[in-house]
Amino acid sequence: MADMKTSTPGEMSPGRRRSHRVNIAMPVLVRGEKGAEPFEEAAATISVNAHGCMVKIQTPVTRSQGVSIVNQKTTEALPCTVVFVGRTESGKTEIGVEFSEPSPGFWRINFPPEDWDPSERKRPGGAAPPPAMPHR
Repeated sequence: MADMKTSTPGEMSPGRRRSHRVNIAMPVLVRGEKGAEPFEEAAATISVNAHGCMVKIQTPVTRSQGVSIVNQKTTEALPCTVVFVGRTESGKTEIGVEFSEPSPGFWRINFPPEDWDPSERKRPGGAAPPPAMPHR
């Protein structure tokens, strides 16, 4: 996924999120209305956080439109607002949706702690990097 500088779900200000985003494909249903007609579209998340998700769908939506996200594994549904409408590729548009209220348990995954810094992530097995080779 390309690094984007536009507003996405859970973002308070540039570079600062209210909760950590986890890149994970989870099956969801997106429900809403297209004009006066209801729609329901199966999709997979691109990323999730405690405040919403990013997903690609075919059905056109607009920013500030109300939709529902259904976690297909649990059948739980939450009301959301479209907060980001991005690029369209191969007929699908990337959208960011934000839950009406934070719901970290909706995804049934463990999020990193708030003070987690991915740049300080340890190598698997706790091994230190090999020493630098001397130049000859």
